[in-house]
Amino acid sequence: MATLQQIVDMAVERIDGCDGAGVLLVERQHIMLGAWSSELVRTVETTEFEIGEGPCIDAIWERPAFETDDLRDLVARWPRFAEFALTSGVESMLALRLFVVGETLGALNLYSGCRDAFDEAAHAFGTVFAAHAALALAGAQIHERDLETVSGLHVALDTRDVIGQAKGILMATLHIDAEDAFSRLRAVSQQRNEKVRLIAEHVISTGQLPGP
Repeated sequence: MATLQQIVDMAVERIDGCDGAGVLLVERQHIMLGAWSSELVRTVETTEFEIGEGPCIDAIWERPAFETDDLRDLVARWPRFAEFALTSGVESMLALRLFVVGETLGALNLYSGCRDAFDEAAHAFGTVFAAHAALALAGAQIHERDLETVSGLHVALDTRDVIGQAKGILMATLHIDAEDAFSRLRAVSQQRNEKVRLIAEHVISTGQLPGP
């Protein structure tokens, strides 16, 4: 499915620390391989669902997200998977459930060859990314609005980049931190009853926040 491949390719491109990505799908309570960004990821993903243990399996059945800063710390939990992944060059992972209301579609696995690869910002953005990816996947599975939902994922990610640029400009010009920069963007957005993205675009083009 083209949607799945776009999801894993965009994850590698957009999520900080991500060297590779894969998706495992759930269909009638059975897990199957969905898509992968590289042959290494395909091999590790196949091993995970065949032996039935690993962070992506846990993200599907146990909790929405499972982060492993160092796979060596989880050999006791996933002995066969952890050993295979480490031997393959994987040091840390972040698994995120893909779900819509009332249904788990699968999970997105993010891989890195470095320990502690996914910081709080990557985790937060990965969670938002997974939510949009699940909507795109759900639309594709019912053969409706496929292009629209995938386009929505692109738009969401582009919006994140625009806001990030605007925050950087405000931080540099006003000598404030990232949290304060976003608070100011949001405050102006509420005052003018306009989307934060539009306020961010104004900052990028003019170097300053618009007036009230």
